[in-house]
Amino acid sequence: MALTGRADGPPLASPGDPAGAVRRALAAFAGDTGADPARLPGHRLLGERAASAGFARRAPRSVGGAFRILSCADGPMGISLARPTDLELVPALIEDGDGGDPWAALADWAAGQVAADAVGRAQLLGIPACSVPATPGEAGDEQAVHRARQAIVKGAPRRTPGLPPLVVDLSALWAGPLCAHLLGLTGARVVKVESPERPDGARSGPPAFYDLLHAGHASVCLDLTSTPGRDALRRLVERADVVLESSRPRALRRMGVLAEEAVDRGTVWTSITAYGRSGPWAERVGFGDDVAAAAGLVVQDPATAQPLPCGDALADPLTGVAAAAATAAALREGHGRLIDLAMRDVAVAAATAPGPEPHTVGRCSDGTWQVETEHTRFPVLAPHARSPHGPARALGADNAAFTGDGA
Repeated sequence: MALTGRADGPPLASPGDPAGAVRRALAAFAGDTGADPARLPGHRLLGERAASAGFARRAPRSVGGAFRILSCADGPMGISLARPTDLELVPALIEDGDGGDPWAALADWAAGQVAADAVGRAQLLGIPACSVPATPGEAGDEQAVHRARQAIVKGAPRRTPGLPPLVVDLSALWAGPLCAHLLGLTGARVVKVESPERPDGARSGPPAFYDLLHAGHASVCLDLTSTPGRDALRRLVERADVVLESSRPRALRRMGVLAEEAVDRGTVWTSITAYGRSGPWAERVGFGDDVAAAAGLVVQDPATAQPLPCGDALADPLTGVAAAAATAAALREGHGRLIDLAMRDVAVAAATAPGPEPHTVGRCSDGTWQVETEHTRFPVLAPHARSPHGPARALGADNAAFTGDGA
């Protein structure tokens, strides 16, 4: 709540039950790994990035500032301008290159567009965008909203049962690294793989948050544009008990790394994408804020009745915990699996769970906020982050150990 709403207004409660979704997934994860729940983070991990970065609620923008919900002719659309390339593509999107404020230009352009058409055009350019449903879970991609993505392929038995799993983490930002972090807390050996051309963008974010998710993990840097780099990647994948990745499906296929072949060798392959590996939206891009909005994880502005962003990139931590639970279940079962997790589906499940009971929010004399229901009162807590166990490894620090040739 502390991260949802306008800075000059009250904190607002999310629809559905994101915190409950995290608690349930962590309980399942603890059950399958034998981890002491007291050693795992709780539902407050939803706000750890914001706490590390010093973010606060700032609607109509997301707390990170890169996402907004705009009004189209027939309803709202959400759009993220998180990367320099997204900003550079705005003139092409709106067919106007006057060089002014991109958000003002986008708002003017969106007002005359049909939301689905505007979103389709943005996605065609590779800009993360979505239609925002009036009710959580309404938006569809011509498939069932709750697709069975937990184990669509079963492979060979795991090759090294009883030993700590080797996790090759090809993911970036928050969802995949959170999954790797949780697995690492239970004894898994994690190797993070990046390329010099495209290191994890989270490295440029709050250092404490990056350290929190990656402390204790090895770091390998491979030139994936070169034959030696791609060969080294394939060798690493062949050794892995678990592969985590968050690429669009075609990206790794182009390098000759096939999920299905890994699963046939007994590997658990956990794929995290915005909208799933298959279907008409398989190649769409998405980040935590816009995917959460696509699922209906938004709130209504009390003053204008317009939708506002909810929390901080909620689809990311929700999916990271769900991925950890699904991966742990597959490891316990003992066979290779292809786990296909769509962030939008995970967010829909959280958005459509039974929501908060009727309540009021009031300001206390010390300036803090308090929620009151029929049965209880409780404070709105500021976001909190755990302390890292140590610094993350430098990019490529463990190349020699894991590639044998410093590739």
